Amino acid sequence: MNISYYGHSCFGVEINGKHLLFDPFISENELAKNIDIQSIKADYILVSHGHRDHILDVESIAKSSGAQIICNWEIYDWYSKKGLKNIHPMNIGGKIKLGFGSVKCVVAVHSSQLPDGTYGGHPMGFVVESNEGNFYYAGDTGLTYDMKLIGEYRQIDFAFLPIGDNFTMGVDNAIIACDFINCNQIIGMHYNTFNDIKIEANEALLKFERAGRHLKLLNIGETITIKH
Repeated sequence: MNISYYGHSCFGVEINGKHLLFDPFISENELAKNIDIQSIKADYILVSHGHRDHILDVESIAKSSGAQIICNWEIYDWYSKKGLKNIHPMNIGGKIKLGFGSVKCVVAVHSSQLPDGTYGGHPMGFVVESNEGNFYYAGDTGLTYDMKLIGEYRQIDFAFLPIGDNFTMGVDNAIIACDFINCNQIIGMHYNTFNDIKIEANEALLKFERAGRHLKLLNIGETITIKH
């Protein structure tokens, strides 16, 4: 399983020859100015919620790549009215089998409004399962006891968790989330893009280490391989 980081909360994950792209916010992210959006491969674009810093480049990448958008009903309706056709609506608790494995939508505690002010529905996280491994993409969320359910019914090999605080949980709560989801391998996201979510990276890494957990902070443009 290959994982590429495109900044903020945007990751590409290659599973069984299929390319998943999560929450693309690239073209207005100064930290990701060296990323060529047109070169990003995507078969599926998974959208956790409607805030601009998670959907900015969804439409352009979907049109250029032909990717199917996976999102909640409200975002599905919004994109449908814009003329996009290849969209699959879901909601919390739902699961769908796709060409690489499956995606299940889980609770995220946050807000959601689309860029034009339209209500964006309830935010979601995703549990992705495949024969190459399982992972949890939390989206924007605070710490929630519902995360315990994920750790109880699925083995999670690694997780993408927000750590920037202010708008989501921070490092300390992300460490608690590790216990809830029963997963020690964490890839950090939603940090350093804006002043309100700046972190001290070395301090964050040390806190995870002291807690017996492993935090990976990828460089924008970096690709790593995780073996099951």
